[in-house]
Amino acid sequence: MSSLGVPGAKVAKVADAVGYASTVFAGKADQMQHVSTYVAERGFIPKELVNNEVSWFYGNLGIDDMYFQQESVETIAQHIMSLYAAKIFAYIKNEKSLEINLERETDEGAVYIHTSRPGVSTLSGPKYEQKIDEKYLDVSSKTAAYRLESFRSFGTVSSSLSTMLRCYFVRKCSFAKPHPTADEEKDIRLVGDKHFLEKATENTLEIYQNIMKQVLIRTGPVIEMFDVPNSREKRLVIGYRHATTQLFFSALSDLYHYYDLFSTRKYVEQFSNGVTIMCLYLNQIPGSNAPPIETSIFQVIKEASLIYCLPTTPLQSFFQQGKLSVQEAIYGYVGWIFAQHFLNRLGSEYAALNSIVDTNNPNHVEVLTKIKKRLRSDTFTREYILDIIKLYPDLIKLCYLHFAMVHYINPADNDLKPSLSYQRLQTIPVLSEAELMQTIKKTVQNNHELMIFESYLTFNKHVLKTNFYQPTKVALSFRMDPAFLPAIEYPTPLFGMFFVVGSEFRGFHLRFRDIARGGIRIVRSRNREAYSINLRSLVDENYNLASTQQRKNKDIPEGGSKGTILLDITQQDKALVAFEKYVDSILDLLLVGESPGIKEKIVDRYNKPEILFFGPDEGTADMMDWASQHARSRGATFWKAFTTGKSQSLGGIPHDIYGMTTRSVHQYVLGIYRKLGLKEENCTKLQTGGPDGDLGSNEIKISKDKTIAIVDGSGVVYDSEGIHRDELLRLANNRQMVIEFDVSKLSPKGFRILVDETNVRLPDGTIVDSGLKFRNEFHLDPMSSADVFVPCGGRPEAVDLNNVHMLLKEDGTPRFKYIVEGANLFFTQEARLRLEKAGAIIFKDASANKGGVTSSSLEVLAALAFTDDEFLEHMQVRPNAMPAFYTEYVKSVQGIIEKNAELEFECLWREYQRTRKPRSILSDELSLAIVRLNEELRSTTLWDNVPLRRIVLSEAFPKLLLDKIGLDTLFKRVPESYVKAIFGSYLASRFVYRYGTEPSQFAFFEFMAPYFAKIQ
Repeated sequence: MSSLGVPGAKVAKVADAVGYASTVFAGKADQMQHVSTYVAERGFIPKELVNNEVSWFYGNLGIDDMYFQQESVETIAQHIMSLYAAKIFAYIKNEKSLEINLERETDEGAVYIHTSRPGVSTLSGPKYEQKIDEKYLDVSSKTAAYRLESFRSFGTVSSSLSTMLRCYFVRKCSFAKPHPTADEEKDIRLVGDKHFLEKATENTLEIYQNIMKQVLIRTGPVIEMFDVPNSREKRLVIGYRHATTQLFFSALSDLYHYYDLFSTRKYVEQFSNGVTIMCLYLNQIPGSNAPPIETSIFQVIKEASLIYCLPTTPLQSFFQQGKLSVQEAIYGYVGWIFAQHFLNRLGSEYAALNSIVDTNNPNHVEVLTKIKKRLRSDTFTREYILDIIKLYPDLIKLCYLHFAMVHYINPADNDLKPSLSYQRLQTIPVLSEAELMQTIKKTVQNNHELMIFESYLTFNKHVLKTNFYQPTKVALSFRMDPAFLPAIEYPTPLFGMFFVVGSEFRGFHLRFRDIARGGIRIVRSRNREAYSINLRSLVDENYNLASTQQRKNKDIPEGGSKGTILLDITQQDKALVAFEKYVDSILDLLLVGESPGIKEKIVDRYNKPEILFFGPDEGTADMMDWASQHARSRGATFWKAFTTGKSQSLGGIPHDIYGMTTRSVHQYVLGIYRKLGLKEENCTKLQTGGPDGDLGSNEIKISKDKTIAIVDGSGVVYDSEGIHRDELLRLANNRQMVIEFDVSKLSPKGFRILVDETNVRLPDGTIVDSGLKFRNEFHLDPMSSADVFVPCGGRPEAVDLNNVHMLLKEDGTPRFKYIVEGANLFFTQEARLRLEKAGAIIFKDASANKGGVTSSSLEVLAALAFTDDEFLEHMQVRPNAMPAFYTEYVKSVQGIIEKNAELEFECLWREYQRTRKPRSILSDELSLAIVRLNEELRSTTLWDNVPLRRIVLSEAFPKLLLDKIGLDTLFKRVPESYVKAIFGSYLASRFVYRYGTEPSQFAFFEFMAPYFAKIQ
């Protein structure tokens, strides 16, 4: 195989010329006689021409015998008559070529025959290759799959017409072993289709076997090229996993056509181990002016990897027509997505309005937020941006060149010829940023068009590194410098941004510090309208979640981060595929490539080592094990710490099993009861987020209150007498939704309404028209009124300034006296302040919901502290064998969570008594005070005082780790940046919890005095 990274490399594997045994149909002559008789009987073709037409179809067209073997006499006769009719039509219109489209589809497969010019993509008509992709190849799975054989006829349709035909034969697979074991799935003779195993030569089986082995251990496509003996023909073989790309087969045709190549034969084989292998026999069009196939084939190999990531884009037609190259079209598409999210469309009027409103007035702030959302959605729609981009393909070329000159490395250092990509870059004059800006200004027609192409320059300028030119990849990833984000919209600067684009999704990862932690969230959309809303709010929601995380992470060394993966509207069932691509493509930018032709070194303008810490969030809780193991398989030294929320067998501390998040939330509930002298058993409670979820189930298990209503994904269960506690516990222990609630356990005043129910009568006579609407708005219904409200689930901003009045009684007092936010961002800040003004006691998410992140942080610390062998011994739970250290460490983590929650609760209660400021404001001030002091401590000499460092860290590190490993070993194993962060966060949080947000000038000296005393 030629090395992928070295275009023009001289060493190439040679495949046999045949590859597959030709189909020989013994009954062909006999069948031809029957067909002639059938055609003659129909009388459509003059009798004296029948034999000539049938003989030409059988002998001169060059259709593979497979067709004649598979098809019936009737079908073949109909195809011959269709061909004759097309010739008559062409003769009448005096055309030198004709259009033929023959097809037959059954449950077992399909046959398509159409006219095809070598090396030319079809832009109109039936588009059979796309049809084959969508109907057969893209839906193939281990249990139901389709293989394909395609041949180009070597003859023409008649002696007077130059038209050639291409045939496609799709056939349902019959695997030798449909359900192979783990060992069997590596053997091609067991997982292959029976028909394929009969036809493939030994050489083909060997080639496919080797590629299959690579596909099973690697993400992304495996691409190899073989020389065909005594020929310039090249054989391209590509392997990948089922359902990891779409429309790939048809997109590959567009790719090699761009380089004036055509295929004589094409095969797509499926295997019962989940692998697809494509094989293309490629030749150059005679008389082509394109670079020779010996050079262009390497460009096809490189760009096949790009096509695999994004097989089709709205700019595809420019590529098919040769107006843009693959790289230019895909770059243009990525720039379009970037513009959708980051085009600064608010304008000077918004900035002026922002400067004159009172930012301390929640009404002003919420109105301003609404205006911002409206401006963004109304000014530049996705469609409008795309229409403008399509007007200027030449500007896309120039912007791409500006991008490529920074990030493209010509890999042909040891070769006499540079790659075609590199040659292409030399043919267009390279413009400076200023010159490119001037060219854009001269070319575009108005300010809107200018802003769109300015966003391409913004993108180029802020990409620090990318896997765009990696030989193999599964999605495109970009490490961005987030400095381009306007401060008016994103007041707290981000430390880092990753931007990922895949065929099923787009995603971001935002973080506020180098060492940062946060979950990865899958964002699904019920319909196109929901998708548009999710798309517009994606970056803002990601930023806000990371910001909440930053405030929440005040007790731990990591800052705040968050990842979001928005599934495309047509890919709502591809969450796992999208997550795997997201993780792998980000790893491309965290790990230095060291495998020529697979993962190579990239241009790195950031040039510093980076580690990200991923945690579970909506839709990804069961994917953390895979991410950790995948990082390990790719050689990441940080694999143990890469993800949290892993299963116990991998050393994870599951938040749900041990109720880590709930332990923090419930401390605030208990704190309120304690301060106000309330008995928990007498307090009524509303809970959103049901017994199937982590927070919801553990809140039920840990509490003793009188819960009157639970709202979850399946519906609402309500009982004013208090919902049956044992039945709730049963659901919580089984992690089941309220749809499973035994309604016989409800009192006469109780009910359960499910989301798919309509026109249901409640016990008080009220008619519920829509169960879905009732569920979505139940927290706003007066019926849900209770002493305590604990949101444990629900969409962000479920309560905002528009509906917060519905949480107030007629006399203006709140329907919920006490609110402890378990769910992130359930209330907007303005809604919280309105409720506090009405008399509610609210503890917001950033304070209450921090148990999970503390648990995750301590899980990571153990992963960084232990060697692989020690981690296996002390942290990885084996069947029926839980390490003693693990059991004790979990208890220690629970204790730390409860202590941190108690310290912050007491501080907030005390600060409220002192200042009478709303607790929602105090919570932010407390977080900011800790974060600010932490930053300031980094620039002091306290860290340099080694004896002080040892004393502080002896308190900050968990005692169990210190006893097991020792302080000196921890210093050696845990990265210094991480230890420094522990040192700063511990001192900062303990100081602020004790002295509040406005300490005296001498408070810090007083706080540090005991530490210095210990040194002496």
